[in-house]
Amino acid sequence: MTDFDKLFAGFKNIKAAVVGDVMLDTYWWGHVERISPEAPVPVVNIENREYRIGGAGNVALNLRSLEAQVTVFSLTGNDEDGNILKSLLDQNSIHTDYLLKNGNRITTNKTRIFGRKQQMMRLDSETIRDISASDENEIIEAVGRYIEEEKPSVMIFEDYNKGVLTEKVIIELIGLCKKHEVFTAVDPKTKNFFSYGGVDLFKPNLKEVREALNLPVLQLDLASLGEIHTRLARQLHHQISFITLSEKGVYCQDERYAKIIPSYLRSVADVSGAGDTVIAVAALIYSVTKDVKLMAEVANIAGGLVCESVGTVPIERDRLLQECKLLLNGN
Repeated sequence: MTDFDKLFAGFKNIKAAVVGDVMLDTYWWGHVERISPEAPVPVVNIENREYRIGGAGNVALNLRSLEAQVTVFSLTGNDEDGNILKSLLDQNSIHTDYLLKNGNRITTNKTRIFGRKQQMMRLDSETIRDISASDENEIIEAVGRYIEEEKPSVMIFEDYNKGVLTEKVIIELIGLCKKHEVFTAVDPKTKNFFSYGGVDLFKPNLKEVREALNLPVLQLDLASLGEIHTRLARQLHHQISFITLSEKGVYCQDERYAKIIPSYLRSVADVSGAGDTVIAVAALIYSVTKDVKLMAEVANIAGGLVCESVGTVPIERDRLLQECKLLLNGN
């Protein structure tokens, strides 16, 4: 039986870094009473505006919600959205000393408009080209200094295909982490899917795996998913495959363990940010316990919990703790 109180208390001692594409999530909440006379679209009367931390920043926020010591490495535009995002990160005690600004880019901002208790539209403002060579070098040098000085336990690569995680950045940082024995975890996207050679934990979702390996519709059984792990390992030489299966749960495999863990029945309101929560919780649990099974079980619970809320939200530490005791220890 796992002592979850002791496990969660230990998170305070973990230093974790997140590298990747940070973004600002903007929510406009309103009500709809009529259709526009100008076009066949609803008129949303905005009543409230809200800013939240998104992308790689949400991974950092999930780690911070579990009380880990978190530093983020990324790049924003030199704009108001970037200022708002940095302020939100600072307010949540996420270290932003290595957060760069570039006036030739704009900060990614996803604006979601809600009316009639549902999302009516999403507006994206972003730069998606790769960062410059000078910015690449600055991030690599900053991570090197951070590892030398802070000696973190884990580094998470959160890739949203917005240009921060270039092939050079990926390869150099994984090399640094291997040299200093820092556990690495990756939430990949299609563009650089196979650039993460040598990573410890590789966490795609099923759709990303199918696209990357050019697979047909799959049977979600141990044999089929085991073959996926084998094919990924041939190219990545990683330790752990952790594949999220949407409402079906998660699949996890390393050299000794392979299992499909079904999801728990939840009232799903929104899946936004669930993958961020899963990678954060998985990396944190494994860095403390080195227990693949426990890592998958707790991360699976966490991903389901955040789906009960609308919009991007971090995991609630105390609620996750109680759910783990109830569902995994039977208390």
